Amino acid sequence: MDAVQLFNQTTLECSKLITQRYSTSFTLGIKTLDGKMHLPIYAIYGFVRYADEIVDTFHDKDKKSLLELFKADTYKAIQDKISLNPVLHAFQLVVNQYHIDLDLIEAFLTSMEMDLDFKTYNDSRYHEYIYGSAEVVGLMCLKVFCEGDNEMYQSLKAPACKLGAAFQKVNFLRDIRSDYEERGRVYFPGVDFNNFNMSAKNLIEEDIQKDFDEALEGINKLPKSAKLGVKVAYLYYLKLFKKIKGLAPEVITHERIRIPNARKISLLLATYCGAKLGFS
Repeated sequence: MDAVQLFNQTTLECSKLITQRYSTSFTLGIKTLDGKMHLPIYAIYGFVRYADEIVDTFHDKDKKSLLELFKADTYKAIQDKISLNPVLHAFQLVVNQYHIDLDLIEAFLTSMEMDLDFKTYNDSRYHEYIYGSAEVVGLMCLKVFCEGDNEMYQSLKAPACKLGAAFQKVNFLRDIRSDYEERGRVYFPGVDFNNFNMSAKNLIEEDIQKDFDEALEGINKLPKSAKLGVKVAYLYYLKLFKKIKGLAPEVITHERIRIPNARKISLLLATYCGAKLGFS
């Protein structure tokens, strides 16, 4: 391994470490993908995780300036094919290798900017945010999964978007209390947090179930190297969704729905084994 390869490998492993520290479930999910896809997907997660941290965590800093700098550095890294920021260098490696469209990156960063300005979302803003914060991340991963097969990528774009949307909406339901109390946000259009009832919850859940159903059609058409890993993530989130569906509205508005790490690991392993047994 020469010096450049060492630098590249080290930055990719930095994103792996970030993923491991921030998300047990995502880390375990990546492990079920073909090994050649691990580091590229870690690189994508590291990038989106750090952008998200800017808008969600550093309340005593100038978030707008930090995000503008992060955005400028991102595009410079992609153009120059190098960055001394390990997260951005790892990300640009993947963007350039798998020809990830810049409009996907722009949509994602726009959704991060929306988190700085919007506290309640109308229908249009909600769909724009879902696309930028979740669907395009699924499309970035799909670029890796398809390994340059553009025909496959185009045929799987729609269900990949539905899967990203389902995951994000489940997160919104799970985090509805913390989003409102810590950040003043209500993502679901027309929903009053203080009067959140079963009727509103049922409508949201019907929409999420539709996304899950449409996403499954695409998962079954993924290449074998990615299919099992994505199916595991799908089944894991589906189980989390079913847990939330069984709770009253007042429960999720008063406590964050958590799955302890030990339970999360056992659930993911059980999901993996179940998917593996039924995998073709």
